[in-house]
Amino acid sequence: QVQLAESGGGLVQPGGSLRLSCTASGGTVSTYNVGWFREAPGKEREFVAGIIRNAVNTYYSESVKGRFSISRDYSKNAVYLHMKDMKHNETAVNYCAAEASLYYPQNRSEYDYWGHGTEVIVST
Repeated sequence: QVQLAESGGGLVQPGGSLRLSCTASGGTVSTYNVGWFREAPGKEREFVAGIIRNAVNTYYSESVKGRFSISRDYSKNAVYLHMKDMKHNETAVNYCAAEASLYYPQNRSEYDYWGHGTEVIVST
């Protein structure tokens, strides 16, 4: 059973950039579909970006397309979320999640394994 751990959160100014990391243990991250989700205060957890298992195909929510990118590092067994041009309303706890069998999963309920989250605060 894979365990996931997020890191890289912190304070970033509007318009700034940040890279989040999702490191896996107990499993090889490339064999899982991995998604990034975020949960803003008082809001539902929403899908942000995903990368397909055993491939480099990526997909994004409309709100982040063109600003965020997801990538995988095979040597470090990790998945990254590169965020740029960040906005005030993107203050949230960001989670990575994994599942092994679906096709382009985007719903929270479709993912089996979750990290504990890393907080990103977008503020001046």
